[in-house]
Amino acid sequence: MEIKINEKTLDINLENENTLGDVLAGIEQWLSSSGHRIAELNIDGQTVNASMIEEIFSRDIKNIKCININTTVIAELTAASLINLLEDIGVFETLSFDEKKKYYDTWKETPTAMYISSEIPDLYAYCFNTFSSGEISVNTLKTIAEEIQREVNFPADEIIKIESILNEICVRLVDLPLDIQTGKDARAAQTIQIFSAVTEKLFRIFNQLDIQGYFTSDKPESKEQIKERKEQLNKKFSDFSGVIKELFDAYERNDSVLVGDITEYEVSPKLKELYIEIMNNVQDKSLMQKKAQGDK
Repeated sequence: MEIKINEKTLDINLENENTLGDVLAGIEQWLSSSGHRIAELNIDGQTVNASMIEEIFSRDIKNIKCININTTVIAELTAASLINLLEDIGVFETLSFDEKKKYYDTWKETPTAMYISSEIPDLYAYCFNTFSSGEISVNTLKTIAEEIQREVNFPADEIIKIESILNEICVRLVDLPLDIQTGKDARAAQTIQIFSAVTEKLFRIFNQLDIQGYFTSDKPESKEQIKERKEQLNKKFSDFSGVIKELFDAYERNDSVLVGDITEYEVSPKLKELYIEIMNNVQDKSLMQKKAQGDK
């Protein structure tokens, strides 16, 4: 059986796969890790549509001669969805009060809404609040969407821009327990709010850098080495997520001593380490040149 992706024959050895579903599951996972998604599927000259999926997936691969797959880039799909969302926000602004109350029920069934719900659930929650209950203003939703749009279109620029505010929040985190002890509740709450926004943004940019190939070296490097580097980065993010949970739990209990220990010895240094680790793993030379110029 021949497998083609964007008209190029794939060099692959099938071992335990018996059905087309088995084969496509592995291919889809591999494509996703490299920032692509299956857009069109053709089996022995027949284009597969949605109504045929269940039947076609159970087909024995022994009876298939050729699988032809066309892909799309996930970043491009996300960028297109964000453009559509901004247009939807513009439409929403022009509606009457009564029309706005009904807008979400229609909007949630659109391809844009379904894609955002699946791929950017945090943004979808903001959309729900704006289009459904009005808890978040239209301008706030637009600002959030435009920020994520920049992260998708220019992740290298955004990872550089975030450094100064990241350093600032690390300093504020060290001061957080003192703010709690001295009754500076407003400043403490603001620190937590900024920290949450910065870390969420860092996570989003990391994802874009990953799927857009910024961690792929232009030097000879085995698949195992690339995989190992990504796994190490993913582990650091996972470990950091655990530390964030500990901090929020301690903050909610108003345990200033534990908050102090976590922010000074865990969160602040690890946040800096995480940023440095990302920058060290970025292989795009133009980004590194830009970073160097910015440091001068």
